Amino acid sequence: MFRVVQISDTHIGRTRARFARNWAPLRDWIEGQKPDLVHHCGDLTLDGADDEADFELCAQLVGSLTTPFRVVPGNHDIGMPRNARQIVNDTRLARWCRYFGADRWFLDAEDWRLIGFNAMLLGSGRAEEEAQYSWLAARMAEAGSRRIAWFCHQPLFIHGFDDPDNGYWSVAPEPRLRLEALSKRFDIGLVCSGHLHRERQATIGDTQYVWCPSASFTVADAQSHLPGAAVLGAVILDFEGRTLRVRQVRLPALPHVWIEDVAAEIYPR
Repeated sequence: MFRVVQISDTHIGRTRARFARNWAPLRDWIEGQKPDLVHHCGDLTLDGADDEADFELCAQLVGSLTTPFRVVPGNHDIGMPRNARQIVNDTRLARWCRYFGADRWFLDAEDWRLIGFNAMLLGSGRAEEEAQYSWLAARMAEAGSRRIAWFCHQPLFIHGFDDPDNGYWSVAPEPRLRLEALSKRFDIGLVCSGHLHRERQATIGDTQYVWCPSASFTVADAQSHLPGAAVLGAVILDFEGRTLRVRQVRLPALPHVWIEDVAAEIYPR
């Protein structure tokens, strides 16, 4: 069996440090699960897109883990397409790679190939986006009979591949279509994402779609239309042969905070 502990949206900052205090209880819980891998689905930092000090602190904290660690970037780490204030650009991508290495990864575990990719490139029109599509297709083609698990920051959709444009909440329709085409070519058994600060698990066809809850805060009014539960927690993924067991875990050691109550403190205008 190969165990992955999936965490997301820690939003750790050095100057605005409210959520940095969550790291110690989160780390202690992770170590207690004895995982083979810890994966972070992005928004590791509070504002790494503009504040390198957040990257410095997060690199120190994740370096304290005794388990192998992988992470893909989120919008608060490197910016995102269609965001005038923090657009993904060369400077932000280079900063990410300097502290955390490549923005995509893969490894084989049991009868699965696990693949993490950078959802913040999707729809950007950057050369790196096309390179990533090619890389993703090649890594899956090389997987042979293994099942595929995808890990990214934004969910591909809210309800299904035929969703309209969900704006900030999911991958945009055009890149979503390209991912759908890849999903039809290969045996994708899992898509695990973060970003929404909500806990949800749904099965469509032969694929499990898992939203990993946040380890920092939840969102109230702005997400009232979204499915899933606004809780703090993590996900345990147990891969054994070609089977997968998914467990959503709520973590009461992390204090529940609504973003509406602390927005002025952590994201001042």
